[in-house]
Amino acid sequence: MSPAVVTPLVTAAARPDIAELRQLYYAVYGPHYPVALGTDPAEMARLIEDPYSLWLVGRCPGTGALTGSAAIHGEAGSRIGRLEGIAVHPEHRSAGLAATLTEALCAGMLDTGRLDSVYATVRTVSAGPQRVVARNGFRPLGILPNAVDLRSRESLALYARHSAGVLDRRIPVTEVPAPLLPLLRTAGAALGVDYSGVRATTAPRPAPAGPQGAGDRLELIEAPAFVRRRFRERFPSADGWFYPLHTPNVLLTPEDGRFEVYAYLNRAGGYCSLLTAHPDPAAAAACLEPVTRALARAGAGYVEALVPLAHHEVLSAFLSEGFVAGAVYPAMRADGDGFHDYAVLSRSGERVDFRGVAVEPPLQPYLDCYVSAWASAHLPTPSEVAP
Repeated sequence: MSPAVVTPLVTAAARPDIAELRQLYYAVYGPHYPVALGTDPAEMARLIEDPYSLWLVGRCPGTGALTGSAAIHGEAGSRIGRLEGIAVHPEHRSAGLAATLTEALCAGMLDTGRLDSVYATVRTVSAGPQRVVARNGFRPLGILPNAVDLRSRESLALYARHSAGVLDRRIPVTEVPAPLLPLLRTAGAALGVDYSGVRATTAPRPAPAGPQGAGDRLELIEAPAFVRRRFRERFPSADGWFYPLHTPNVLLTPEDGRFEVYAYLNRAGGYCSLLTAHPDPAAAAACLEPVTRALARAGAGYVEALVPLAHHEVLSAFLSEGFVAGAVYPAMRADGDGFHDYAVLSRSGERVDFRGVAVEPPLQPYLDCYVSAWASAHLPTPSEVAP
């Protein structure tokens, strides 16, 4: 006789759970988990009480012990959420708890119409996390190489699940820089999105940043409260920027103040997201190299940017500075009755090594696509190799 299946108790997380949740995340990830959700009591309390988010926990029905946790993090004014903090105690794995929590979260946030899509950045040290999200309707969007520093540099996979009908309301893009076409073909085959009519275009390269050494005069202001105030002054509405669930905590600007770059820097995880620039992203496009160097000195071994597929000039600027597009997010941002597609471009200051990465078959084409794109961007062509 097979043993009876014990159904876990799934409830909303509450403030009294915080101490036990921190113990759970330590048991799963050790002392190197760089996310406030499992380490910072104040941030955990805020997320538990956030009306735009949902945090669920699983408990053993016999003992009441907390055995699993997961959340969908949303924010005011946005209809996109992030699935995060999936953790199952090592003694309770292989019982389907992660899938149970994920499905309950999606039922509460997507199936009810509260959100248009939910994304997840999934570890690739094993195939298990990819299988969990795939079983719950998430589909792969690409690869984020060297994206986070846990015990060592790890690559993440980007997955997303859309509400019914959202992908059918995409605002079409007719042309993109040529290096993006293989990624769009890969995404089209994986997601059933039609990119067949998109053609390659050659956008003008940005003007050079200036004489050598200009990057040394780039100031990095790491004062989170000041940066947030300044950011709100520059961008009183979301019209000039879009980077869901990221709030800038650093500001980069040259001595003459001709532009300001706003970014989110996570020192614990060793990564940075470039959010936007003032007066517009194109204003800083010619200075991406010194910006990236300054962030590397500040501890960011991985820098990424989220760029609309329709912004050819900005995409070309990133590509010309060694950034590689590893993922595409169709129908990411709502705009009236339609949705805009976005590309995720990244650059790592450390050697990218995919040995030991566990990749499920649906994700493999994205990995192959990234390797080819990286080689095209960073390896010399035969004509460039000296005889």
